[in-house]
Amino acid sequence: MFVPAWGKRSSGNAKGLARLFAVLLFVSLISLPAMAAGTGYVFVSNERSNRVTVLDPARDHAIVRQIQTDARPRDMHFDKAHKLLYVACGDDNAIDVINVAKLAVVRRIATGPSPEMFAIAPDGKSLYVSEEDSAIVRQIDIATGKTLNQITTGPEPEGVLVTPDDSRIYITSEVADMVHVYDTKKKKLIDNIMVDTRPRRFAMTAERKELWVSDELAGDVTVIDTATDQVKTTIQFLPPGFRPVDVTPVGLALSHDGKTMYVTLGRANHVAFVDPATKKIRAYILVGSRAWGVAENKKGTLLYVANGLSDDVSIIDIHAQKTIRSIATGRVPHTVAIDE
Repeated sequence: MFVPAWGKRSSGNAKGLARLFAVLLFVSLISLPAMAAGTGYVFVSNERSNRVTVLDPARDHAIVRQIQTDARPRDMHFDKAHKLLYVACGDDNAIDVINVAKLAVVRRIATGPSPEMFAIAPDGKSLYVSEEDSAIVRQIDIATGKTLNQITTGPEPEGVLVTPDDSRIYITSEVADMVHVYDTKKKKLIDNIMVDTRPRRFAMTAERKELWVSDELAGDVTVIDTATDQVKTTIQFLPPGFRPVDVTPVGLALSHDGKTMYVTLGRANHVAFVDPATKKIRAYILVGSRAWGVAENKKGTLLYVANGLSDDVSIIDIHAQKTIRSIATGRVPHTVAIDE
């Protein structure tokens, strides 16, 4: 019987080969794209590059993939399992669906004209998509792609927030300077809340008693009492060295511990750290040009800011309260989403 030469060698040599095989297997595995949710990857949509950039914080924020999408990718949200990432593509009237394991677009859901922001229903079965050009928020069944409902709004709807109990939907109208309140059970608008000039995005406080609205051209944030749908107060921003006209708040995000609201200040090139309880501004952090989308990692150590006019993402050390790095991602970064 033929015996391979390596089979005649010592058991020590065989063990060495086994170790070598194990090392090669390990290297091959770590070189592959992540194949499950919870990768820690940071996804950045780039409006003018028509792609989503994927960064890996575990590898010094190396770019691991540039995912081509339909035209003008903007808002992004994961499904509950973080297996899929939905991306609103404004110029191709679609929601692209990215498979997180494959890091590739695997499906396209048609919308109306110019989808910008959207929210996923609490049951995970439908999307509420704001369509700038048609002045509606369209509810789309994710499984079938069919339109389930259309909510008529003021001109240029943008921000969409669905309450966790799926009872209400809040919608900003940029031109009407309003927040529309839609009752999902009655299927009608039940209130229109006047806010300041050009409202854009939403965030809720941890106890869900307040709804914060960024008012881009007023340079402030309106705080709404969700029990009464009445305006409680406004918060003004003015980083040192800037004029009020330069301050254009857009992005809002609540920290995971609920103790800080992050507000991006647009052309003022700063992010404000605000205490939700006192409404006091704790710090202004200098970032790139036209700070826009914002997201905090789950550890509460890093904050990622999409800078639309410097084509990069700023990374802020939250505890040190300073920007530690900027990474070029693509033309006109819009939204940041983290797979954690």
